[in-house]
Amino acid sequence: MNALGNGLGAQPAGVPAHARSAPLRVDAQRNLEHVLRAAREVFGELGYGAPMEDVARRARVGVGTVYRRFPSKDVLVRRIAEEETARLTDQARSALGQEDEPWSALSRFLRTSVASGAGRLLPPQILRVGVEAEDSTVVGEAGEGGDEPRVPQQRQEAGTAAPRAVARQRTGPEAGDEDLGAGAAELLEVVGRLVDRARTSGELRHDVTVSDVLLVIATAAPSLPDAAQQAAASSRLLDILLEGLRSRPE
Repeated sequence: MNALGNGLGAQPAGVPAHARSAPLRVDAQRNLEHVLRAAREVFGELGYGAPMEDVARRARVGVGTVYRRFPSKDVLVRRIAEEETARLTDQARSALGQEDEPWSALSRFLRTSVASGAGRLLPPQILRVGVEAEDSTVVGEAGEGGDEPRVPQQRQEAGTAAPRAVARQRTGPEAGDEDLGAGAAELLEVVGRLVDRARTSGELRHDVTVSDVLLVIATAAPSLPDAAQQAAASSRLLDILLEGLRSRPE
């Protein structure tokens, strides 16, 4: 009996470490999902300048829990930006694969992206990269000294962390820039194919660039408190913007 009793008493300590920690890993994963979902919502509504406390409050966790998974706000913003860039790339690829008609493919991509709310989380550096990637083409058409293309910046408070521009001149390597840069380049390449096809077919205005298409996504996804009103406003605004992108018979 003593041996049996000792065996039962010692059993909790003898449970393998991975079995004892499994519930904690499940909790940690659930907390991570809550934080990421909350971050998408908060940044989508308030921009990347929203404080970490707002993210923690929306996730219903302590701010310490957020910082345990993301040691700085910059890390969290990068995570959301990378995921959004990948999501937009997948949507562009899907449109290319599912639509044979160039204009249908481009409009499908725009409608899918806007309906998913992608524009509210479009990483600011993606817009800048788009402008810089096409800068030589724009200068060639407009001539030296022409107006620089301008795109609106994502809402952001002064002094807060945000994704760094991945196409700008850098004095040294920055953690995570390589992966984010690759993601941005991939998105621009796929969207560029959509734009080239639609332009070649004659359905897209010849002066429309990848930056313009990304700008449409950013512009047509307003953040409104009522979901139905937001969907209706986005759809209506996108219809108007799509008409502006289409070429007109001369």
